[in-house]
Parts: sequence; structure tokens; C-alpha cells
Amino acid sequence: MNLLEGTLVARMRFRRYDKREEFERAIKSVFPAVYSTAVRLARNEENAKDLTQETLIKAYQAYDRFDGRNLKAWLLRILTNTFINRVRQASRSPDSMSIEDNIEAQQIPSPEPLPLDRVLAQTLDHEVEKALASLPEEYRVAVVLSDIEGLSYQQIAEALDIPVGTVRSRLARGRALLKTTLLEYAKERGIV
Repeated sequence: MNLLEGTLVARMRFRRYDKREEFERAIKSVFPAVYSTAVRLARNEENAKDLTQETLIKAYQAYDRFDGRNLKAWLLRILTNTFINRVRQASRSPDSMSIEDNIEAQQIPSPEPLPLDRVLAQTLDHEVEKALASLPEEYRVAVVLSDIEGLSYQQIAEALDIPVGTVRSRLARGRALLKTTLLEYAKERGIV
């Protein structure tokens, strides 16, 4: 290897290191939002961890194509697309149960609260979280991205690759379902 080739290789390694550091710095501020959205979409802590990890890997691989405008919206788009792809793939494959699932079902729960439970307790009341989880997927995704993560209709439309009118429709229907589900709960708590 000559000096020029050695310099180019060193620059490429340096750029990869710079990219990794830059990516890590950028992710730190939005990671909690990405993870909490994954928890709400997946409704399972292990699946949420996998979904978040897959999202970050995809984001890192495509980071040089990121336009720099809104990192949170960009990551949430990758997250929702990854989630939707997983759901579609799962619906196409036959139902099967792994040995781990069978063993997991037989394990005795720990008296310690799960990290997922601590996260949910800090953000939403259990009944609200339960009502949110009961929404059909298309409404739940729209409500989570809008009302919890604070994305605009346009950002949600881009993340889900649907028209803004469809976002508005899904939000209206999702919120109406939540309202119906939570009305009795709100009366009991004296909110309504």
C-alpha cells in the first residue's frame, strides 16, 4: 500500500469514527422519545428493545443521507416503518410458538417492577395506557406520534407515507375511541 492509499484508508476510518460520534451525540437527546414510542407501538418491552435497536441500526446506516432538519421525526419515521413491516411480516407467517415463549409463559413474575412499568408510570396513568394499547394499530400509531411525541400532521404523514387528510381522519377516530373508552374512567376520577 502506498502513502496515498494509506492516507485514504485513514481518512475513511476517521470519517466513520466522526460519523459514529456525531450520530451518538445527536441520538442522546431523542432516544427517550424513540424508545417510549417503541414501547407503545410494540406493547412489549422485549419487542420494543428490538424495534429500537433495529431502528437505530437503520438510522446509523442511513445517517449520511439525513437532511438535518428534524432528527426526532426522521427516527420516528424509521421506527414506524420498521414496526409496520414487522406486523406485516408476522401476519404473513404461520402462527408458531418458540421454546422461549413457552418457557417465558411459565416463569414466575418478579416482585420488582419492570423497567417498562416504571417508564409507563412516569408518562401515563395505567388506564390511559391500557386504552391507548387497545386502539387498532393504525389509530394508535397516529395518536402516539401526534399526542405523545408531538409531531405535526405533515411529519406524521411523511413518517407513515400517507396523505395529511388520512392522518387527520385516523387521529379523529383514534381520539374518539379513546374518549369513549376513558369516559367512565374520567367520571370516576372526577375529571369530567
